[in-house]
Parts: sequence; structure tokens; C-alpha cells
Amino acid sequence: MNYNNLLKVAINALKRNKFRAFLTMLGIIIGVASVITMLGIGQGSKKSIQDSISSMGSNMLFVMPGNMRMGGVQQGNTSSKKLSLADVNALSANCDALIAVSPEVRGSGQAVYGSENWPTTIYGGNEDYLDIKMWSVISGRNFTDKEAKGSAKVCLIGRTVADELFGEGVDPTGESMRFKNIPFKIIGVLKEKGQNSFGDDQDNVIIAPYTTVQKRILAQTHIQSIIMSAKSAEASALAEEQVEEVLRTTHKLRDSESNDFEIRSQEELASTMTSITDVLTILLGAIAGISLLVGGIGIMNIMYVSVTERTREIGLRMSIGGRGADILLQFLIEAMLLSVIGGLLGILIGIAASKIVASVLSWPVIVMANSVVLSFVVCAVIGIFFGWYPARKASELDPIEALRYE
Repeated sequence: MNYNNLLKVAINALKRNKFRAFLTMLGIIIGVASVITMLGIGQGSKKSIQDSISSMGSNMLFVMPGNMRMGGVQQGNTSSKKLSLADVNALSANCDALIAVSPEVRGSGQAVYGSENWPTTIYGGNEDYLDIKMWSVISGRNFTDKEAKGSAKVCLIGRTVADELFGEGVDPTGESMRFKNIPFKIIGVLKEKGQNSFGDDQDNVIIAPYTTVQKRILAQTHIQSIIMSAKSAEASALAEEQVEEVLRTTHKLRDSESNDFEIRSQEELASTMTSITDVLTILLGAIAGISLLVGGIGIMNIMYVSVTERTREIGLRMSIGGRGADILLQFLIEAMLLSVIGGLLGILIGIAASKIVASVLSWPVIVMANSVVLSFVVCAVIGIFFGWYPARKASELDPIEALRYE
């Protein structure tokens, strides 16, 4: 059994029908390119979401009011007034696994400067708010504890708000603007963060002392949520336990009563989003993999045609001493060549398509080496699997009947 000769015979057979061979490989090419591109989009989206969640804050935990019932009707957590400044103070004093705690209130409206206006969201917190949310100031300063307690009409603005109200590249520190007819002095500009993975502009924000937003914007005394930062990622679980214990005490809940608040961690959010993107990646890969299956069926079909067309050739080879194993290997090599060459072309096209998607559509795409290797291995398996049956049929032909075939 001369493998070199078998390979040459297989190559020559494909050369005789170049266009047919290309059409046969096309299913594999499209399948492999689709798998690589789809998995690349899935992995890129996963990485983008993880980076976006990380940019929200370091080891961050959230406390939100739990659902309330009034007269048997579910009110939802937006109507709850269960969180207060007393809770924030209790958490700061009694949770040693936390390094920073801040109340959070928020509202939407129009920011106005002169004849310019822009729709945005204002967030209220204390002096630790920026550190917890991993915001940094590139111009000006953060507000102080005294300003937070005194409901000072000062604020920091994101780059989008600054550009829309004052013009691109202008430093508005020291200027005054209005939000819902309340004048604010701009004491700082936040460092640019860009869009998150959900498409939200993280720079379209105003940050002010929570007391100012409470009293002057929202006209309320309760807080909407509490945000905290654990000492480390390892301390997040302990911090969550401490937060629950402290809040149950401050809310005077009996052992038989359920929590009237909800605790969420950044790690929990990241884990949830990662599991969602994993499912989507698998779904995208499975959909693209269907075309690989179609390509494999195409190889099997064309190999059946090839066996039928070359029945007399097979009979001649067997009549002069060719063994069934040689015939089987010859057609199996042809099927594998179709699959492997198509796979290599598909890999090149898939990588190129991924780069085009990333540059033209600005989608996050990461082509993983294991997806390329997996695609190539699958191609080889498809060549063997779908080429085996037609090859075996060719090897089992009766030489005399094959020579008589018209």
C-alpha cells in the first residue's frame, strides 16, 4: 500500500472536477467560517460584558429595597422606603469586611447651560461614591463630606454632558448649570468611560451629594439603594453576610420574617451575565455547526457520485491486484482532502470575517485558538465519517460486475 500514490490519485481525481470539488467544499468553508465568526462574537461579547461590569466598581455590593405589599397588591421595590441613612451608618460602623459605603439616589431630567440643554441622569452619593463606582476626576475635585451633609449645590459631570453643554474638549470646571431649574456649580469633570456592553453611555451622568438630590431634585427623605465595596473579592461573601445581619437588626425583623431588602453582588451579576453569554455562544455555535453537517452530507453525496462514475476504474484496479483496503483508502483520502482543504479555507475566511465584523460594525470579536483547532478537527472527522460509507461501498464492489458497468 503506497500512501504517496494513493494521495496522488486522490489529488488527480479532484483536479479532474475542480469546480465540482469547490462546490462540495463550499459547505465546509461556510460552516467553518460561520463557527469561527459566531464563536468569536460570543467570546467578544462575554469579555465586553465582564469588562463593563468590572468598570462599575471593585468588589461592589448593592442593597435595594425588597418588594412591598399593600392590601395584597405587589408594589415593587420602587415604591419602598425601607432604606435610610441610618442603614448606611449602621453598615459603616458594623461591617468590617467593607471599606466604603454610600447611599445612592437618582433621577432623570434636562441639564441646561445657556441655550444648550441635554437629557441626562443625576446620581447622588457621599464622598466615597466615586471610589466605589471606580470613577476618577480628571479636572477639579470630588465633593466633601461637609458639602454632602450640607446639601451643597455642587456636582461633577461626565464627558458627554460637558461636550453637549459646553462644547467638545472644553473644561467646564467652575461654571454653573441647571438641572430641573436647580443651579449647580460644576466642581469637577469625570474621566471618560465610554459605552458599556449594553450600549449605555457611562459618561452621560451628573454626580452630586445625595442630600442635594434627595431634597432639591426628588423631594424625598429615603434612599433608593446602598452601594458598598468589600475589602477584596474573597471578602465579598463575608461582607454580604454581615450586611444582611446588620440590616435585619436595623429593620427590627424577627427570625420568622423574611428580608425586606435585597442584596446583590458584582460577582453574582458577572456570573449571571457570563452564564447568559455562554448559552448564547453555544447557541450561535450550534446554529453555525448545522452548515458543517450540511457540508458533510454534500461530501457524502459527491463521493457516491464519484464511486458511480468510476465503477469501471475500480473494477480495473481490483482485477490487476488492487485490494479492497487500497480502494477504500483511496476514496477516504479524497473525502478527507475535500473536508480538510475546505476547513483550512474556512478558517482563513472566518478569521477575516471576524476582523471585518469587529472593524465595520464595531462589535467585540475575539477569535479563540481553541475554536480554530476545534473547527479543523471537526472537518477531519467529517471527512472520515461522511466519506467512509461511500469508500466502503467502492471497496466491496465485485471486480467482474464493475468491469461490466456502463
